[in-house]
Parts: sequence; structure tokens; C-alpha cells
Amino acid sequence: MNNEAKLSFLSQFPLFTTLSAEERLMLADLMEYKVKPKYSFIYLPEDPSDVIFFLAKGTIKIGTHSTDGKEVIKSLIHPLAMFGELGLIGEECRQDFAQALKEDVHLYSLKVSDFKKFMRSNFDLCSHIMNLFGSRLMKAENKLESLIFKDARTRIIEFIKDSVNARGRRVGYEMLLKHSLTHQDIANITCTSRQTVTLVLNELKKSDLIYFNRGKILVRDMAKLA
Repeated sequence: MNNEAKLSFLSQFPLFTTLSAEERLMLADLMEYKVKPKYSFIYLPEDPSDVIFFLAKGTIKIGTHSTDGKEVIKSLIHPLAMFGELGLIGEECRQDFAQALKEDVHLYSLKVSDFKKFMRSNFDLCSHIMNLFGSRLMKAENKLESLIFKDARTRIIEFIKDSVNARGRRVGYEMLLKHSLTHQDIANITCTSRQTVTLVLNELKKSDLIYFNRGKILVRDMAKLA
């Protein structure tokens, strides 16, 4: 991958708006472009946390496994987002796994040590990183509150609404979400069961609130989806 393509990617990446043209060129020289096949792991628990990643194409799930082997998906990473960044705040070995979903993923990798050099010389970049960590901490706290106070049906519906608001597109009066998730993936994100996800989605479809098939969810009316 030539530097021109890397620079084009960096110019689109919100995190790097604070970098000068010279800094972007330096960063491009240090970044490594990779393509990972669908369902492959980008990293696993106990791998060293010495590299961070920037996603250009595809979807990544970040997750872990409970003591009984059940998968829990902590977050989904979409293009123009950073992941595997806990090495920036002291993590030495991965606690989670990062896995591609049902399409190949295109990403860039960068050594944590190199990225820290940019943070030390660019206060605005450092501030952006701190805001990113703060935002993810608030999301984790909101998810914990949801698990404590909300039932499974509500969690599934809120996941649909949040996903549509973040990445859906309007089609007439309706909202269309394209995704790479199975019913089991949605269950692993919302801490429910696959059977419950299927039951809730079928109920919403029967009520004409949504329509869905593999890879797509169409929300008829966001205001009525509750």
C-alpha cells in the first residue's frame, strides 16, 4: 500500500484532523496495511498489546468469554474507528479478542510506542484520545445500567434503535440498517439468548414495526418502535 492511499485514509479519519500534513506523512510511513479474511482473529487474549489498529473497511467485534465459555460481545467496530488501543494506557496483554465478521476487513496497524510519540508532541491529539476513552467508558456504564434495570426485550429494541441512529439510512419514511450480525451476535451483545432475539424480532415483524432478512433490518417508524 503506497503512502498516497495511506494519506487519503488519514485525511478521512476523524481522530487525525489535528495532525499537520508533515505529521500525517510521518504517520503514513509507520503504518502497515493489512487485509484479514472474514471470521479471522486480529488478536486474542494474552497477545501483547503493543499494536493499535485503525479500521478502513468491514466490521470487527470485540469480545470475551465467560467462565462457562459463553461469548460476550463488548463492542462493534466500524470503519474509521480505532481499536486495540488499551496499550496506550498501560495494558500489556490483551484481555479481549478482536474478530472480523462476515466479510474481509481492511485495516492499518501502528506500534503503540510510535503512536505515543505523536501524542507527546501533539496536545490536541492527546485530548482527542482522552475524549475517546471517556466516551467508551460512558458507553460501558450505560450498558451495565441497561443490564441491571432493563429487560431483555427492551435491550434488544434499544440496540436496534441505537444501531439505526448511528449507521442507518432513510428510505422514504423508513430507516434501513445493513449489518453483519447473526441473531447469536445480537444476543451476545445484548446479553440475552438467540431464542429471545428471534422471538422479539419476529414479534416486531408481526406487529409491522420492522422487517428483516439476512443482513438488513428495516424500521417502519422509529417513534413507534418501543
